[in-house]
Amino acid sequence: MEASDLGLVLIPLLAVAAPLLARGVRPVVRVPIVVFELVLGILVGPAVLGWVEPGPLLEKLSDFGLALLFFVAGTEIDFKTVAGKPLARASLGWLLSVLLGIGLGFFFAPGEGMVVIGIALSSTALGTLMPILRDARELDTPFGRAISAIGAVGEFLPLIAISIFLSTRTTPIATAVLLTFVVLAGLAVLLAHRVPHGRLHRIVRATLHTSDQFGVRFVILLIAALVGLSVMLDLDMLLGAFVAGAVWRIIMTRAPKESAEEVESKIEAIAFGFLVPIFFLYTGVTFDLQALLTSPTALALVPIFLIALLAIRGAAAQLSAPVGMSVRDRAALGLLAATGLPIIVAVTAIGVDEKMLDTGTAAALVGAGMLSVLLYPLIGMTLRGDRADVVGPARAGDAVQGEL
Repeated sequence: MEASDLGLVLIPLLAVAAPLLARGVRPVVRVPIVVFELVLGILVGPAVLGWVEPGPLLEKLSDFGLALLFFVAGTEIDFKTVAGKPLARASLGWLLSVLLGIGLGFFFAPGEGMVVIGIALSSTALGTLMPILRDARELDTPFGRAISAIGAVGEFLPLIAISIFLSTRTTPIATAVLLTFVVLAGLAVLLAHRVPHGRLHRIVRATLHTSDQFGVRFVILLIAALVGLSVMLDLDMLLGAFVAGAVWRIIMTRAPKESAEEVESKIEAIAFGFLVPIFFLYTGVTFDLQALLTSPTALALVPIFLIALLAIRGAAAQLSAPVGMSVRDRAALGLLAATGLPIIVAVTAIGVDEKMLDTGTAAALVGAGMLSVLLYPLIGMTLRGDRADVVGPARAGDAVQGEL
């Protein structure tokens, strides 16, 4: 059996092993499951054991996983609670982050590369943080809403920024294309707000327990349509996936709560039970560890970028801190805001493809992003404390699905 075929067996095996490992160490330390997925991917990939090789099938499944990660992030954001001042403060913090990041990038990649570094260092991995916040029952707290606003801006604006930057360095037509997508996405959101959804809700409810599964099929169509539009317009597919999540949340706002929650549960099962783990495992498999280990300069950049993420995003996050937040919670807020990986992977890949960034610097940025996912949520949620101490034991209906 070739390594590419072996991966089709090993990847599901590792996807099962990751939550077991996370649960095994939980009595000692609460480590996000994505950490184990990344580490296991590196272990079986070409960098270490060589049991799994990158291949077209795993690459496509990984792309679908990344798209679903951003879709779920879009559905998790309650725009009513983050709109206004929270979103404005988070946007101001992001603008400060990208300017500081570009300034730092000038010392390591003068020219166009410093813009790529600046955009990468201004990101926040909302899709990675949402499951952690959900498991900790923090989504509806002021702390969770602040992270939602910071993460929404930290995922969406870097994609817009890299698209604008690529457009301005090519042709005016590319800029027009980006504006076209923004207009079409705005129209989709507006239609989702204005068009009645009663009949759609009835069909979704009627097919929840049949082979039709209309709600799930409609979500897949929505993702495919907006991701396809992004790809057709030569934009990053994550823009479409994120907008699709926001549109779906708006559509289901007035649906019966039970129906909305059941469809959400089915989509999360597809995302976090199947495709998202493949994305993180495949990210580990394709991680260019050799570019780091063979380059002392690139290796030295990893801790620099890791600290820069915390300094830049952590400081900017304080603009979004709710009034009266304690010093411990402010530190936790900064640590979670400094957690970045999916956007860093996407932006650095674009930078390398466009010859704006060398592979060593790109690997250092991705390595720093991986370490941020490993360290910052762990430290941040430890500082934040056990949410159960605040809200009491979870009710039976509040248990996280899939927990034994």
